[in-house]
Amino acid sequence: MQVKVHYIGLIKSYTNTSQDEFTLSNATLLSELLDKIAQDYGKQFIKEVYDPINKEIKASFVVMVNGVLMDQLKGINTPLKDGDTVILMSLMTGG
Repeated sequence: MQVKVHYIGLIKSYTNTSQDEFTLSNATLLSELLDKIAQDYGKQFIKEVYDPINKEIKASFVVMVNGVLMDQLKGINTPLKDGDTVILMSLMTGG
């Protein structure tokens, strides 16, 4: 299945891109996608955005799946589907 990921605000500076597309197996959880992103983008992403060991998004960032905050879904255990769009962004962005 294909999932698009958009990086907005400060996260874009950690990834040096505004979006990615991932091919994942069916029934992949949001935490597994975030683990993959952390693996791809390394130490600064892990330090600032997502801790793959504790499965935690840092307090100053949010994750949305198809425009809905992950906390309104099943959190880090939200199952992803083919065609989903995931947005990672900082809570505060400047203009």
